[in-house]
Amino acid sequence: MKKKVLFISSTGGHLSELLQLSPLFKKYNYYIITEKDKANIGLKVKYRHKLLFLPYGTRSKIFTYIFKYIFICFKSLYYYFKIRPKVIITTGTHTAGPMCYIGKLFGSKIIYIETYANRNTKTATGRLIYPISDLFIVQWEEMLKIYPKAVYGGSIYK
Repeated sequence: MKKKVLFISSTGGHLSELLQLSPLFKKYNYYIITEKDKANIGLKVKYRHKLLFLPYGTRSKIFTYIFKYIFICFKSLYYYFKIRPKVIITTGTHTAGPMCYIGKLFGSKIIYIETYANRNTKTATGRLIYPISDLFIVQWEEMLKIYPKAVYGGSIYK
C-alpha cells in the first residue's frame, strides 16, 4: 500500500512550485490542497478527487481575512482527518500553516520547501514552519546562513 502524502500550498507561484513535484505523485497515494481561485479551478479536471480546495484569502482585507483564516484552520482539521497523511509537503504560504501544525500534532512528517522567490530573507511561513519541520529545504545556498538546519535542494524548477 502506498504512503499517503499531502501536497499543500497557496495558489499562484507557490502552487506552481508545488506542481513541479508532480513526478512524485505516481509514487504515493497523494492529495493536493490549494486555495480555490479562477486560475486553478481547471486543475480539478486533471486531479479530480485528489484535489481539494481551501478558501482564497488575502491579507489585504485584514478584517475578513481573520474570519477566513479561522475557517481555514477548521477546514484543514477536517481535511487532515479525512486524508490522514503520513507526510505533508508544502511550498507555503499561510494556507499551509495550519495544516502543518495539525499534522505535527498528530504525527505526520513535515517537509517544507522555502520559495525560490526569496534568496536573502525568511518568509513568514518559513519562520512559522522551520521549528516544526522534519525536513526544511532551501532553493538558494545563501539561505543556509538564515536557516542553518536546512538542506540545500537547488531549484525546484526543471
